[in-house]
Amino acid sequence: MPTQDDIRAAAERIAPHVRRTPVIRLSAAEAGLAHPLALKLEQLQVTGSFKPRGAFNRILSAQVPAAGVVAASGGNHGLAVAHAAQVLGLKAEIFVPEITPAAKRARIAATGATLTVGGAAYDAARQASEARAAATGALVIHAYDQPEVLAGQGTVAMEFEQDAPELTHVLVAAGGGGLYGGVASWYRGRAKVVIVEPDECPTLLVAAMAGRPMDAPTGGVAADSLGARRVGDLAFRIMAELGGQCIVQKDDAILQAQRWLWDRLRVVAEPGGATALSAVLSGAFAPPPGACVGVIVCGANCDPGSVVA
Repeated sequence: MPTQDDIRAAAERIAPHVRRTPVIRLSAAEAGLAHPLALKLEQLQVTGSFKPRGAFNRILSAQVPAAGVVAASGGNHGLAVAHAAQVLGLKAEIFVPEITPAAKRARIAATGATLTVGGAAYDAARQASEARAAATGALVIHAYDQPEVLAGQGTVAMEFEQDAPELTHVLVAAGGGGLYGGVASWYRGRAKVVIVEPDECPTLLVAAMAGRPMDAPTGGVAADSLGARRVGDLAFRIMAELGGQCIVQKDDAILQAQRWLWDRLRVVAEPGGATALSAVLSGAFAPPPGACVGVIVCGANCDPGSVVA
């Protein structure tokens, strides 16, 4: 797993290319909860999600061949890789499944990357991207199962702890486990990391119950960002070593959290970006007395009209 030194090095490496996103603190009364809440507004990151952190760190840690980079994604990772390639003057090929929203496809294409759409879900896009990389020699930028990617994602937690050192519990959404793996690798038990997944994409929960990575269902409102077929090997090993409570949430609870962010804070988040918060608002996560709770709001790539209408 990435060390704290790996994450610090990643933070220095990617600093010219990413934003330090803000933390907002809400009193119990402001949040409408029995406890205060700290939110890391990572949906304000470059390209609208946490993903550029890992994408830039992976690319800047490697020798990129003339063929450039290739990635598979439900949308956010692909957009991050395409953006990083554009900034760094590299070729990029991005593979996305048919469930990827048109808004995400358009933003990827606007970077100048070559976009290929095909397959019903992320796993089909992943297989196509790996075949393309084998044929061209391009550098693969995996969405969640490379050490450099996890170290980049871990910089979210480094910033969160610096800005909110009082936190005892940090809630993160999970798809393939890249964000969880990076966050847990940074905190290493100083704060308890709680994994929140849609019940239609319970990747880490399925792995935890089986004792090994296993295929999980992929569907529901957050499948375009959290719809990995199975947890990454790195994230699973981190979960086995450092632990991580897994909570699953219904789509209705996720959509209610998405709406809560708009109604209370005028913050737009996509369903995957609101998934971690949904566990707090629904009561599925019940913090112990004296806990200081933080949540990472991790993405905002959706049609704003779907939230604010």
